Amino acid sequence: MNTALRITAFTAGLAASFGLALGVGHATGSPSPKPAMAGHPGHTGHAAETEGAGGGAGHASGEHPPGGLQVSEDGYTLSVDTPFVTAGSPTDLRFRILGTDGTPVTAYQRQHEKELHLIVAPRDLSTFQHLHPTLAADGTWSAPTDIPAAGEYRVFADFTPAGRNEGLTLGADLHAAGDLRPAPLPETGRTVTVDGYTVTLDGDLTPGHSGPLTLNVSKDGTPVTDLQPYLGAYGHLVALRAGDLGYLHVHPDTTAPGPGIGFTTTAPSAGSYRLFLDFRHQDTVHTAAFTLTAATPQH
Repeated sequence: MNTALRITAFTAGLAASFGLALGVGHATGSPSPKPAMAGHPGHTGHAAETEGAGGGAGHASGEHPPGGLQVSEDGYTLSVDTPFVTAGSPTDLRFRILGTDGTPVTAYQRQHEKELHLIVAPRDLSTFQHLHPTLAADGTWSAPTDIPAAGEYRVFADFTPAGRNEGLTLGADLHAAGDLRPAPLPETGRTVTVDGYTVTLDGDLTPGHSGPLTLNVSKDGTPVTDLQPYLGAYGHLVALRAGDLGYLHVHPDTTAPGPGIGFTTTAPSAGSYRLFLDFRHQDTVHTAAFTLTAATPQH
């Protein structure tokens, strides 16, 4: 992931995402004893350290498209071996990252305790899964999961091949068969509840302008001040832009274990975004989701 927790170039080679709503999805992964520095050693940033893959460093000016919109980039390709699944049934997602020579990549740099992060989200952004697949010797990744509903999904592979300085985020379509019931983008306010926790969002997304976002966690009316590290940080934020599912994965610029988890972000454009916050408390990972609109300020 990117070297910094502050993403002032949301549009930078977007190993990222945009969006928000009360989505619940549990991520898998083991926490480290202490949260790592708020940064992504494998991703280079620009300006105020943008976290992104999908092409590495970019600029808030929009020189590079968001990450995850392409299945191939810089000679690397995301090849999904199981593009068709059945909704509501246990599924083993299998895929490979093909290198510049067309053979599966088998060596990766570890970023936030994992060699690859896999995000799965439907086109309507109603749900969200952050998975950590396992790698076989032949270069095949596999991740057991359960796709909750029929529809069109996008899978994002966020990784850094060994010997490469910049990370990549590649995306591919996943088709889930079943009874499809399309729904509009979920609406949320500034406060959502998930698994008995209350998460409140403070801050706004302004296209082309960097600004703070703070997510405060409480339980039973009491601020949570003993958040546990999850993948080397006290919170992970993934944002997905409605319409094309441009992807950005960022990490906090705060080191305190709650109740506030702060981020600095720049929206690449006006529109609706889904923000998914992963946080760990009492040995369980929870996901709170919000729907946020980035509007061009009136002068």
